[in-house]
Amino acid sequence: MIFFRRAPGEPAALGVLAGTFNPPTRAHLALARAALGRVEEVLFVLPRRFPHKPYEGPSFEDRVRMLELALQELPRTSLAASEGGLFIEIARECRAAYPPATELFFVCGRDAAERIVHWDYGRPDAIREQLREYQLLVAPRRGVWRPPDELADRIHPLAMEEGYDEVSATEVRERIRSGRPWRHLVPESIAEMVEGLYGRPRP
Repeated sequence: MIFFRRAPGEPAALGVLAGTFNPPTRAHLALARAALGRVEEVLFVLPRRFPHKPYEGPSFEDRVRMLELALQELPRTSLAASEGGLFIEIARECRAAYPPATELFFVCGRDAAERIVHWDYGRPDAIREQLREYQLLVAPRRGVWRPPDELADRIHPLAMEEGYDEVSATEVRERIRSGRPWRHLVPESIAEMVEGLYGRPRP
């Protein structure tokens, strides 16, 4: 794990917000703000490879720069790159970078939590084993999700301010392509960079 920004101190509880950030949105920052009510630091993680989607669009370096700019307005946040893309891989990289006693909480929305829990890891008990190494903080996204009973002690609801259900990186990209308003969906600090990266005319 390589850090581009690191909050001071050693948190007893660390929130981990991993994603493609293509581009970062106001919803990402809202998730982090909500998590900071439960943990002492939120670590934004940009994997160098993803398990469920190809790396397309702006470069890794461009995404790091967008996150650096966006996080300037959010204290107690860090930014790092991971080698692995699965939560268990990121968790083990976090274990090597933070004190052993640090509690790890991956922060995500309902849609991501469902994908993580029901992902085919090759063994039916794999997710239960993984959740011994980290926990989940799950914000509602187009509805509240109830985790399987056997995992409920490691998956916790995360209260989040309303108004972000329709805010997504996909929506930003689609609005830019179709010429609809989009700037209200991204942090103001990165709007110009987003326009330059995603608004270029196609050859």
